[in-house]
Amino acid sequence: MGQRREDDRTALQYERDGVWVVVAHGDYDPDTIAPLHRVLDTTARKHSPVVVDVSGVSFADSTFLNLLLRIHHMTSLRVAGPTPQLRRLPEITGTDTVLDVRATLHDALP
Repeated sequence: MGQRREDDRTALQYERDGVWVVVAHGDYDPDTIAPLHRVLDTTARKHSPVVVDVSGVSFADSTFLNLLLRIHHMTSLRVAGPTPQLRRLPEITGTDTVLDVRATLHDALP
């Protein structure tokens, strides 16, 4: 594994197999999304592809989904490891045809 760092205690980031991985964890709503937004915005401007490991996300609303869609338009994005509840969010909004969602981090890497 390559370079690692923790940003705002919200998302661990590292390079693996030529892909920049951001590990998100916790709850995301309008009150808590800002640190992850900063991390992903900066990451998308510097790296491609980007994988967001969401296996540690316990709650996410449309704010989180909108952030993923925004980042998807900035860089090649894969979303890895969603829980069944989190996987349902793009399905019910129809954005599962836009976002590249993979069952595991391993599946999201080249």
